[in-house]
Amino acid sequence: MTWERLLQKKEQFQQIRGHIPKEALESFDRSFDIEYAHNSTAIEGNTLTLIQAKAILEDGLSVGGKTLREIYEVANHAKAFSYVKKRVAEGLPLDEAATKDIHALLMENILIGGIYRSVEVRISGAGFKPPAPTEMYRQIKNFFANLPHRTDVNTIELAAWTHAEFVKIHPFVDGNGRTSRMLMNYQLMAGGFLPVSVAKEDRLEYFEALEAYAVGGDLIPFAEMVAALEETRLDEYLAMGQEPDIEEDSPMQTM
Repeated sequence: MTWERLLQKKEQFQQIRGHIPKEALESFDRSFDIEYAHNSTAIEGNTLTLIQAKAILEDGLSVGGKTLREIYEVANHAKAFSYVKKRVAEGLPLDEAATKDIHALLMENILIGGIYRSVEVRISGAGFKPPAPTEMYRQIKNFFANLPHRTDVNTIELAAWTHAEFVKIHPFVDGNGRTSRMLMNYQLMAGGFLPVSVAKEDRLEYFEALEAYAVGGDLIPFAEMVAALEETRLDEYLAMGQEPDIEEDSPMQTM
């Protein structure tokens, strides 16, 4: 990962953002929100297609042949992400209360959210076992106590660590993956970067990168994955800035 290159692209994006037509930005944002909801829920087994997710989130249509849970998962994801974006826009830091609120929104009409588990859990196919409830409670308290003091890492590394450490602790009975991806994007956006979405097709690489951290404490594979996703998103927006109609100010704008 080249941190300096990402910083440069972030600065370029911030410079041209005001020159990109509002409609284009809104279209990109809406498209991302739908893809993010689709991918994040699909990684956890949701079978709704991208088109079906769009029908629910953008067109307000119902989808037949799917369980209510799957429909709620996608709709809830959009609500939780809106909450995250609102907090970031208000300059509010990520904390324990916000994390519980995010989980509660993700779990609305599915189970009671925002409550830490009191039972042991296992992650299917994982090479590590989440801590027992008592140890989990100690770890999650340490996690939030340490979060404001992680000044030893850059924004990408902080976002990757927040996700990887949270999902390793696995504080909730269900919804840890979706919540941890929200926390990752919270950190990215709070640091001035764009939110990212892990494609469902890349879930094996994603799980392996998280496993490297959970089992061996190696954050590099996941941090590099997050960096690559971020660079791709920045490149998409920077490409918009190269369009002829917004590449240079018009004569009227420079008068």
